[in-house]
Amino acid sequence: MNLETPGRLRHGIAVWSSADWREQAVSWLDDRLDAAGLKRVGAVEQPHLRPWSTVLRVPTNAGVAWFKAIGPATAFEIELYRILRRSAPEQVLAPIAVDPARAWIVLPDGGPTLGESCQEPADYLAAMESAVRRYAQLQRALMTEVGALLALGVADMRAPVMPRRFDEAVDAARDYVERCGSADDRARHERVAAARERFVAWCAELAEAPVPPSLDHNDLHAWNIFRTPGAGIRFYDWGDSVVAHPFASMLVGLGFVRLHLDVAADGPEVLRVRDAYLEMFDDLAPRAELIRTMELACRVGKAARALTWARAMRLLGPVAPGTDDDQFASAPMRSLHSVLDDSYLGGA
Repeated sequence: MNLETPGRLRHGIAVWSSADWREQAVSWLDDRLDAAGLKRVGAVEQPHLRPWSTVLRVPTNAGVAWFKAIGPATAFEIELYRILRRSAPEQVLAPIAVDPARAWIVLPDGGPTLGESCQEPADYLAAMESAVRRYAQLQRALMTEVGALLALGVADMRAPVMPRRFDEAVDAARDYVERCGSADDRARHERVAAARERFVAWCAELAEAPVPPSLDHNDLHAWNIFRTPGAGIRFYDWGDSVVAHPFASMLVGLGFVRLHLDVAADGPEVLRVRDAYLEMFDDLAPRAELIRTMELACRVGKAARALTWARAMRLLGPVAPGTDDDQFASAPMRSLHSVLDDSYLGGA
């Protein structure tokens, strides 16, 4: 197997599970660790292997490091760290080494995530309040980098292009509906497609909102946020990122708060985290306008989430009923169909 074809990014399960690739990756790892003044002190493990990326766990004399190889659909994540480190260095990990040509990156261990360390609801809520404030600061710092983000290949999900993205999501979800959907799924899909005019109106209103586009992590939940003593709150796993209205991040952010605590979308716990986030934008518009904008951004963001799931499912390929992957196959449909939900947080 030729892993060094000039100009071609070698990727996928067949490549990443091969002995040849593993040998080359570990050789590169050892060289890059040495250049950083580190030494590997144990065997490399491969705890994550998916069609879109793989991760190696690397024990070093300074703690665990994490190597990630990424497929071409999200290879922008490698160079994205350069922009993140330039704009918000305290809110992201500092890579130990990168190879943009092969879409390889090595990151230090970030410590426990909020999801791992916050066992009590009160602690979880307080941590999420702090996290979304920090995240909003990061987004504001990145508002001037939108052109650079798009140039990297981060998907454009800004309000003016979202009517077209809605059409793409309808087509992507239709594939599942026609293959596996129930009669209810088909009927709901027809209702979603018929709601295009309303969706376009949301996009037009969102495009006039006072808060400009920025980076949307697009998978912002407690297991993608580190809280480390001395280092504070930091964010990672940027492979699903899109350029969008920043408030669209709260579709997942608040949606996970709702699910984790098993509370209503308008429950005081959710509103507490929402308001902590919006405080960081209070200089741009009255709070009532920011709340309306957030609800619009999340409703529009459901189409973006559907397309993120659809991209993953294309890479995954056909799945057998009853397998671990089968539960994800309907995700594009479920995300898009939630456009019809009364709640702006449905479909996270």
